Amino acid sequence: MSSKNLLVELFVEELPPKALKKLGEAFSSALAESLQAQGLTAENSVVSGFASPRRLAAHITNVAANAADKQVAQKLMPVSVGLDANGNATPALLKRLAALGADETAVPSLRKENDGKADILFLDAIQTGVYLADGLQKAIEDAIAKLPIPKVMTYQLQENCEQPGWDSVNFVRPAHGLVALHGSDIVPVSVLGLKSGNITYGHRFEAKSDSIKLSNADSYARQLKDEGAVIASFEERRAEIVSQLNLAAAKQNLKPIDDDALLDEVTALVERPNVLLGQFEQEYLEVPQECLILTMKANQKYFPLLDAQGKLTNKFLIVSNISPADPSKVIGGNERVVRPRLADAKFFFDQDRKKTLESRIEGLDKVVYHNKLGSQGERILRVQATAKAIGMALGGEQLAEQASQAAILAKADLLTDMVGEFPELQGIMGRYYAQHEKLDGNIAYAIEDHYKPRFAGDELPRNQVGVCVALADKLETLVGMFGIGNMPTGDKDPFALRRHALGVIRMLVELDLPLQIHHLITTAQDVVLQKIKLEQHEEFAFNLTDLEKFIYERLAGYLREQAYTPQEIEAVLSLQPQRLGEVPKRLEAVRAFAKLPEADSLAAANKRVNNILKKARDGANKFGHKLDTALLQEAAEIELHQALGKTAPEADKAFERGDYAASLQSLAALKTPVDAFFDHVMVNAEDPDLRANRLTLLDNLYQAMNRVADISKLAA
Repeated sequence: MSSKNLLVELFVEELPPKALKKLGEAFSSALAESLQAQGLTAENSVVSGFASPRRLAAHITNVAANAADKQVAQKLMPVSVGLDANGNATPALLKRLAALGADETAVPSLRKENDGKADILFLDAIQTGVYLADGLQKAIEDAIAKLPIPKVMTYQLQENCEQPGWDSVNFVRPAHGLVALHGSDIVPVSVLGLKSGNITYGHRFEAKSDSIKLSNADSYARQLKDEGAVIASFEERRAEIVSQLNLAAAKQNLKPIDDDALLDEVTALVERPNVLLGQFEQEYLEVPQECLILTMKANQKYFPLLDAQGKLTNKFLIVSNISPADPSKVIGGNERVVRPRLADAKFFFDQDRKKTLESRIEGLDKVVYHNKLGSQGERILRVQATAKAIGMALGGEQLAEQASQAAILAKADLLTDMVGEFPELQGIMGRYYAQHEKLDGNIAYAIEDHYKPRFAGDELPRNQVGVCVALADKLETLVGMFGIGNMPTGDKDPFALRRHALGVIRMLVELDLPLQIHHLITTAQDVVLQKIKLEQHEEFAFNLTDLEKFIYERLAGYLREQAYTPQEIEAVLSLQPQRLGEVPKRLEAVRAFAKLPEADSLAAANKRVNNILKKARDGANKFGHKLDTALLQEAAEIELHQALGKTAPEADKAFERGDYAASLQSLAALKTPVDAFFDHVMVNAEDPDLRANRLTLLDNLYQAMNRVADISKLAA
């Protein structure tokens, strides 16, 4: 059985640049997976994917000409169904065998095996290995079917294709060539109306010839580079761009902006990169650099250059797809193209500053936020009231007033020309315009920061005013959307409620804010119910428990990313601590407690206590929190009561001062009396008073042991 390296290439018109990386990865991985499933690749086969603007390809090592035969066991049916009382095949069995290409002569060789419920009949057969041509045909079809195509095109087949005429094909872009080489041999397959061959095509303008005849599967990348002026590998091309960007920037003592998404997109736009230096007039640097950077990146795919302090300069880098001997015309053309973009940004900036943010607030009444929750104007009043309440709780009257002012201005920049052109700049432009108006710095930065954190790993608001408005903005969204039933479902979260909840969590936890989550939600709820119009009340049905549960679920996910174990997280969150900033401290205390030699025994005992108390409550057994010491009869229960009387106050004092580790560790002294209690005391005594008293003792024990966390969750 011969084994050679395989190359498959699909040559197409220019692919969507933002999707190219995923398309390339999906094509090569799906192709390899299908071949592996059919037994055509070896365990040590290596897959290398290629993706350029006009091609998707995969190189796979050690691919067999045909797969090895293998023995398969086909499950048929229960013996009671397949064989009659005399051991002869039933019609049902014969029909099943016929479907598998066998007949009644196979009956004597059928194998019986018990699956734990009944004896089952199995047919052992040899499955002939698939030939590469057939296996590759299936693999290519599978790979194309699984491509994450953003939008499908329908086009007619060309005359030189397999099916000329009016037949049409659906694919991401029109396909013009198919290569399938096993070593140097062409594998006969067809797809998208194309027959496989060994011809591909290089760079549109710089290839040495119109077409390239590939020698074999292994020469693909080399021939494309040497003869076709194409770097086929996405990663290699990306690395080349990074190298050229850094080299060109270093010559200017500058550094290119760091943007992986832009880098991926530019890599998907060029076949052989050539980085060139351009520049624009200094006067445009009067515009906020975020505006200039965004217009250069989004509209022109340029890499702006920054100085050592991170300040934008008037120079930028162009990643060209051609390498002329004299690049001046390419550079000049790009400089001419970017100039109107920058002029527009300057015009927008100058025009926007002619109106104050406050003068724009009224216009927000005409901007729809949600048909069930009113306009943006109505919404900012809800955010303002919530932010003011949070500010009062967090810092008093002054903070409350600043938070109120920042909140009412926070969305005003939505009506500016700059944000209308570049929505990504909302908040950022509000801060610039607030600074232009000489507003307090805390308020200006709060206008920008109230959107933070916008994504995982994003920075938090820079000051307390920003924190108040950011919390209010996110809580208003959560309460409002939950109130009208717009909760996330599955992977659908159109209003980014998971992100909003995580933002609230990060601020409360990472800033250790002295705020309680239940109080925050009820504050936002009260404001929303007061502010929404009467006719909207009918459609508003807020469930506080659902939202709290949603936030704690997000908190659990956040903590898992901090490397806490599920048991540790459940132990702390099962108590639903209200001040989320304390959660990490509690988790560290639980982790330290779990290392104590007494931990396993106490966790198991705590679980047992919980089960006893739960069963007693379910059985309507009466017991309270006041223990009658006169009813303590057994030495073990007296000893537990005395130990608890000494340990509980120590644990409570440590808990009250926030020393959760000491609070939990003090419980180690209870191990011996707890073990003795369960060894020598019958909790469910016949005497109801005695039983109730012992349940009360256990309830006191449970309350003392579970203030920091429910340590029963640590039990194996």
